[in-house]
Amino acid sequence: MAPDSVSFRITRNTEDLAQTIHALSQRLVVMEQRLQALEVQLNSRIKQDSEPDIREVSSLDNVERLLYDCRALLGLDEAVQESGDDASGAEVETDLRSPSVPFQQAA
Repeated sequence: MAPDSVSFRITRNTEDLAQTIHALSQRLVVMEQRLQALEVQLNSRIKQDSEPDIREVSSLDNVERLLYDCRALLGLDEAVQESGDDASGAEVETDLRSPSVPFQQAA
């Protein structure tokens, strides 16, 4: 083999390696950007999950008020039945419980 052809092959292989390294570097940069975007997205989801949804808390408070109102109404109905049943000698036990403490968001 002639020294010129060997030198040409070495130069050609070196250029190919340089292009491959450049392409791999570009892919690495893109992958790092994607990873960073995923980390930001994950952190925002974790932050959203750790904070209670205002609408959900409000809805749960409304349900709690409705349950308390229903218990109060049932208590009134039971009190009326109790007065009627007392005449017949039967005992009616009412169980009105106060509603649980509404959810308080930690400051």
